[in-house]
Amino acid sequence: MTGPPLYFDTNTEKILVIFRKRVAHLTERALAMFVGRARRAAGLRGDVHILVTTNREMRSLNARFRKKDKPTDVLSFPAGPEVKDSAGDLAISAAIAAENARLLGHSPAEEIKILVLHGALHLAGYDHERDNGEMAKRELRLRKQLNLPVGLIERTTASGSSRRKSISAVVSKAKRRPAR
Repeated sequence: MTGPPLYFDTNTEKILVIFRKRVAHLTERALAMFVGRARRAAGLRGDVHILVTTNREMRSLNARFRKKDKPTDVLSFPAGPEVKDSAGDLAISAAIAAENARLLGHSPAEEIKILVLHGALHLAGYDHERDNGEMAKRELRLRKQLNLPVGLIERTTASGSSRRKSISAVVSKAKRRPAR
């Protein structure tokens, strides 16, 4: 069961949280409070909208906007310069977050926060596929500052550990699974 979208005001900026798929032990208010902290830490200004949803919807969004016909953990949609007072939108897969959390030994709520931080850095203009490690460094610092476990870039780019490789393989497989 999902509730109505909730807006949270933080001074002059708003955070909209929509749960289309619930995450254990995470309320709209708790997520909004974290989004505010992550937004400030990432240097973002403006409203942020968060959608926590199903793999089916993430697959649809990923196909439409990235031409990749598979679900993904997080998508970032930065607001263009013509959109005043908005940093952008994030969409997060609750199922992939829950699977990653299980594999990595932390809670689904923590995993959602890791994905929010990662997405917030994308909204701030970082791109780990093109920035020679700048986003990874920033995410590592902010993850520590925000008391989060292992970060998204860190676990997908780490090499050498067979455990990390097996986690990456399982996480990849989980991303390809259709929504139930």
